[in-house]
Amino acid sequence: NSIIKKEAKIVSFYIEEENRVYAYKLEGINDIQDLLENKDILKVSYDLKEIFILSREAGIEPHNMMFDVRIAGYLLNSTTNLYSIPDLVKAFLNLDVELGENKQEQMTLFDMDSKQEEVSENDYLKAYCIGKLKDVLEKELSKNEMIELFNTIEMPVLEVLADMQYRGIYIDKDELIAYGKELKVKIDELTESIHSLAGEDFNINSPKQLGEILFEKLKLPVIKKTKSGYSTDVDTLEKLQSEHEIINQILEYRTLAKLNSTYIEGLLPFINIDGRIHSCFHQTVTATGRLSSSDPNLQNIPTRIEIGKKLRKVFKPKEGYTFIDADYSQIELRILAAISKDETMIKGFLEGADIHSHTASVVFNVPMSEMTKELRSKAKAVNFGIVYGISDFGLAGQIHTSRKQAKEYIDSYLEKYSGIRNFMYDIVEEAKKKGYIDTLYHRRRYIPELSSRNYMVRKFGERVAMNTPIQGTAADIMKIAMINVYKALKEKNLKSKILVQVHDELLIEAAEDEIEQVKNLLIENMESAASLEVPLKVEAEIGNNWYEAK
Repeated sequence: NSIIKKEAKIVSFYIEEENRVYAYKLEGINDIQDLLENKDILKVSYDLKEIFILSREAGIEPHNMMFDVRIAGYLLNSTTNLYSIPDLVKAFLNLDVELGENKQEQMTLFDMDSKQEEVSENDYLKAYCIGKLKDVLEKELSKNEMIELFNTIEMPVLEVLADMQYRGIYIDKDELIAYGKELKVKIDELTESIHSLAGEDFNINSPKQLGEILFEKLKLPVIKKTKSGYSTDVDTLEKLQSEHEIINQILEYRTLAKLNSTYIEGLLPFINIDGRIHSCFHQTVTATGRLSSSDPNLQNIPTRIEIGKKLRKVFKPKEGYTFIDADYSQIELRILAAISKDETMIKGFLEGADIHSHTASVVFNVPMSEMTKELRSKAKAVNFGIVYGISDFGLAGQIHTSRKQAKEYIDSYLEKYSGIRNFMYDIVEEAKKKGYIDTLYHRRRYIPELSSRNYMVRKFGERVAMNTPIQGTAADIMKIAMINVYKALKEKNLKSKILVQVHDELLIEAAEDEIEQVKNLLIENMESAASLEVPLKVEAEIGNNWYEAK
């Protein structure tokens, strides 16, 4: 029932004070319990999260787990995806090493203390590389003003993620299977209806066959062609929605088919013997600093359509517990207001106004008393699109208006929110000069695209420069909140635990006798995670499953 398989493995480590490396073949993590629990020895590793999880399973409380070279390497360049030990050694020590299973390196630079015959020289080399990387990486982090980010955010959150992975989340297998059967009935009904509208049976999943039906048989206008025929991607189909009723049914079919394959057939194999799914949360995948999830991805469960949201009903707390789901309200817009120092947007947040209605009122010159859902929706699209460098063409497609009208909306927005306009210009110019951009917590992202000869690549780089300080700072704040919530739960000796993080959202499995205390603790620690000119706002809900809590 291990979250990480417990087959005998080699654990190698470097003791800096002695300049010696040690390697052991372990049957279990208990073999090095004394080392892990020793508060005086600094542990330097390549994957501390795995050791944290194995320790949790063995009931060991590790101490001084202070440096993970992979995370340090990621911080120093978050866009390479080259964070293996050989990659890091090449980048920071300028040495070539091979650590394949059959490679036996000649070790002459340091002492080897071989404890068991099964341990290879290769295992000592790994430990030696980790030890030597630590010194160089630490200096580079300090030079780039990221040592505080590493020590106070990235390393502490590693333990939180290990605990979340170890805990997992319960999933009602019977309900999941029943949900899948419900989807399949609807998929079959849609298939029959689509075939009827097309006048013949065909493979809806085949872009070639679908293209022939839509553009040759039904004579719908061709939007875009590809090398292999007609484009039938989502953007193309959405532009054809008013042309024929078959289009909406195809779009719905695709949504349900993806739900079934990704989240029914996809989730079932990951249900552990304990009835829980132990998703892996990663720190070194996204360039912005956001966490990611895999095996399975719990951050990508659909929330925009009702039938997708219903999937959250199968995620349930264990007996005697309930779910508390806390969500930052419009955190990226609040950060944008604070970073840009835009007085109009700051004023809107400080007054507690609905920011999208406030924006609609400012941009479209409409009194709040005359606000409509349509105007608010348009303002929302501009609010969220503006820091992604949305074009008039992109906005026009989102809000179903002309490019001319969309351009007028964008121009009016940037005129009324001059602080945001100046921020967008200044941040791009700063990134062009430095070659990178920072978050408020000095998380750095290099943007080589800004110096590209290709216009489209440069424009992408500009969008990255505008968005990274916003999204990256939001990611940093969420990590701080997770660390503080985790510490508070631990210090108060509460039974409630963090289970899942989805960008701006935290899900807690709360003991029924701790609900109000944990809800207040959760809101307080999330809202106090950062002190900005605009206050952070958190909304928390309680439910008997993830759907109800959200």
